[in-house]
Amino acid sequence: MAKIDQVEIAQIDIAPKVVRTDAIQSFVTQETVMVTVRCDDGSTGTGYTYTIGTGGSSIVALLQDHLAPRLIGRDPQHYEAIWRDLFFHTHATAVGAITSLALAAVDTALWDRNARVAKLPLWQLAGGAQSRVPVYTTEGGWLQIPQAQLVEQTLAAQAAGFLGAKVKVGKPHVAEDIARLSAVRAAVGPGFELMVDANQSFTVSEAVRRARQYEAIDLAWFEEPMPAEHVRAHAQLLASTSVPVAVGESMYHLSQFAEYIQQGACSIVQADVARVGGITPWLKIAHLAEAHNIAMCPHFLMEIHVSLCAAVPNGRWVEYIPQLDDLTTSRLQIESGYAVAPSTPGLGIEWDPAQLKARRKFEPLVVRG
Repeated sequence: MAKIDQVEIAQIDIAPKVVRTDAIQSFVTQETVMVTVRCDDGSTGTGYTYTIGTGGSSIVALLQDHLAPRLIGRDPQHYEAIWRDLFFHTHATAVGAITSLALAAVDTALWDRNARVAKLPLWQLAGGAQSRVPVYTTEGGWLQIPQAQLVEQTLAAQAAGFLGAKVKVGKPHVAEDIARLSAVRAAVGPGFELMVDANQSFTVSEAVRRARQYEAIDLAWFEEPMPAEHVRAHAQLLASTSVPVAVGESMYHLSQFAEYIQQGACSIVQADVARVGGITPWLKIAHLAEAHNIAMCPHFLMEIHVSLCAAVPNGRWVEYIPQLDDLTTSRLQIESGYAVAPSTPGLGIEWDPAQLKARRKFEPLVVRG
């Protein structure tokens, strides 16, 4: 039985490749916090988590002071027991973003190690439901982009083979949103999927108003229309429109997704593997959604979500936003509009050691037994 005898913690900050602005915020810097577990049999696994500009140092501190020491001497294959132990050890700060993000760095490292030892790619170890998943792009739909450029970029995405594109909404008046969306729909035609994302910016009355205006554009979904804590408001919205409602980016625990599903407050689940605490809880959320005939269309992190969507039968879409290109030698493989699950053992992410060393904020923190 292998045991973990060392944990390394590092942070690498990455500037977004394009300006990313939505209705409530800007994506300033991707703080990428990485965890590598090393075992006494020589096996290793590397996992990661992220923020969009704040909280990285808090995640590092939580890992170094409270989580990593509890990994020493543990069997890395006991990821369920480890996740539960770490969650309850930090229960005073759960459920919260910093705790969940820190747990994800550990959990993804364990899954990477176990898949490598099994000589299996993650998507097969976790279920192996499908080898490829449709992919849509978000990288051209940011709110600050002028209408003509928005149309041009969406047409370029369609020509590049993407099967859909997401457009940010939340302009001061609904007429501005409609003008932008109508122009895009007219350009791409009826066979190309369009998703919209409000990033929690609306009240329930405004969300209902806008959803009814959006109906004529034939949207794949209306994402994060209101703050995530307002479950009943989402149920009201869903009951008032034919537009599917997608939630999950700003939710951090399985129970939150269960409440949405139980109250009939969402059509699509968008669990983010980092924000829900890792692969272990992500798979539970995916199967919960599957049991209610709801699609899983996860937020961000395409490099790992391609494998997780391939692992489950209800993985419907992978969101294309290049995130790790500066730190990896691997790239998301896309064929005829479908993201192809990696065939290499582990997470399917090949890190570039030279870039990791050159870009890290500090010397790796090492926790030993």
